[in-house]
Amino acid sequence: MHRLFSLFFLTGIAGAVIQLISGDMEAPGRLVNALWQAADLAVEVSLGLIGVLALWSGLFRLAEASRLADQLSSRISPVFRRLMPEIERNPAATAPVSMNLAANMLGLDNAATPLGLKAMEQLQKTNRQPAVASDSMIMFLVLNTSSVTLVPVTVLLFRAQQGAADPAAVYLPLLMATTISTFAGVWLTARLQRIPLRDPVLLRVAGVWIGLLALLGVVVWQSPPELANTLSSLLGNGILLLVLLGFFVAAWRTRVDSYDVFVEGAKDGFTTAVRLIPYLVAMLAAIAMLRAGGVLELLFNGIRFGVGALGLDTRFVDALPVALLKPLSGSGARAAMIDVMQTHGVDSLAGRMAAVMQGSTETTFYVLAVYFGSVGIRDFRYALWCGLFADAAGLLAAILISYAFWG
Repeated sequence: MHRLFSLFFLTGIAGAVIQLISGDMEAPGRLVNALWQAADLAVEVSLGLIGVLALWSGLFRLAEASRLADQLSSRISPVFRRLMPEIERNPAATAPVSMNLAANMLGLDNAATPLGLKAMEQLQKTNRQPAVASDSMIMFLVLNTSSVTLVPVTVLLFRAQQGAADPAAVYLPLLMATTISTFAGVWLTARLQRIPLRDPVLLRVAGVWIGLLALLGVVVWQSPPELANTLSSLLGNGILLLVLLGFFVAAWRTRVDSYDVFVEGAKDGFTTAVRLIPYLVAMLAAIAMLRAGGVLELLFNGIRFGVGALGLDTRFVDALPVALLKPLSGSGARAAMIDVMQTHGVDSLAGRMAAVMQGSTETTFYVLAVYFGSVGIRDFRYALWCGLFADAAGLLAAILISYAFWG
């Protein structure tokens, strides 16, 4: 990441120098001003998130305290035992694997990472080649980098903070894109590992999920534009409210003091918002350098020309910074999404597409480095390519689905 960060700054400066040589005397000043504005924007965005982050941190703490993630993991564990046959010989790995993926589905990022590290530790105990990733480890990593997120809180938070008329309007397209990402990653990994995907349990779960999404998609697409937006919004907000209901019902059933637990969790929201500042400053400043130096414009004009020569619509090019950064860095992709929203409008096609891209996949390189690095895995085998295949499928789906909804 440090090479990419340095490259952005140096390329931006080089672009400004070329503009200066070409006779644009305002290029250096424009670059410096863009740098200051990006730093101010990073702080403004982070501080603006404090309230909503505190709200969701408190609610997610309820889900953890009431063991809602544990209950979800017990329901989904039969699926993952079929995708990772090796864990049948290692029952101790079943719980952390299932709980990690359940936490990811609920958007419990703080809980998902330590559970993922615990799962990798357990999977490593039965790994016959400690320095080489096992089949189950690779499938687990692919599921993490492409996992379906039922509650994409981060994306909705940033849309709300940027003034979206309806932050949840992207929910159904995002859910479809992340589903395609997961299915693509699982399909390729299972094919390489010769795992039979025609298992009745897997087929039933996949069939029900695809059928539900297809039904919702058809209803929305066949409706008039205004009604389609209303239905998509209703679905997103309705699911979020059902999740909230589940949090409080689970807390009530387990006799958790919902108020105290919520307040304790909400305290983390402030810390999280402040912790975001340096990452956003770094990446927004780097992207601002590229944009002010004319590099982004040159790159995307080239892509736009090539796409236009093929007779295709070029509006998706404006959202491509998110797609290019997503596999590398979550903070970088987040900053790119904010930059797209600021430049083109949060409710523009590019702004909505960037949000769908942001929620469609995870940061493959980061997940591989952290999870494999935690247990000393040096040979990733084909894990990276399976993760990138899932990323590509999810990002392409984000483009096509965004056009279907708002194009």
